[in-house]
Amino acid sequence: MNCQPVTMPDKLPPAVETVDTSYLEGLVGYNASRAAITVIELFLQRMAIYSMRQVDFSVMSLITHNPGITSRQLCSALSIQPPNMVAMINALENRELIGRQPHPRDGRAVGLHATAAGRKLMRDAERTAQELELDATSRLTAAERKTLIRLLQKVYL
Repeated sequence: MNCQPVTMPDKLPPAVETVDTSYLEGLVGYNASRAAITVIELFLQRMAIYSMRQVDFSVMSLITHNPGITSRQLCSALSIQPPNMVAMINALENRELIGRQPHPRDGRAVGLHATAAGRKLMRDAERTAQELELDATSRLTAAERKTLIRLLQKVYL
């Protein structure tokens, strides 16, 4: 075993007093991620009373606003793999929030519909979502909020 004495450099490197985040703050991904984390944390806190994760909320919202939507359409709209969607639909059906009905034009497909309990839950949850979004973006004007949404959509649409 080689035991060399530890030598201290003549001059210690400077300590960081203020963290320079300017490079990261110039990246869309970094800023989008930081904003998403802020909104997601608030979402999880406020949606806990509904036992809903973001993906559950998104699926239920689409079913509520698009009665008869198929699981294939949900997968496409939300970029979710079909096996993952099957489990979500089963869970929502077990909670009696949605029901399945034959599709009027495609005998192989099944349309998904929100139950009365599902529609009530979504009225309450969507109201909560609106409030939390306003709280999370409270430093923005209504016009800035609308612009932010439009710009973010330009990135992923």
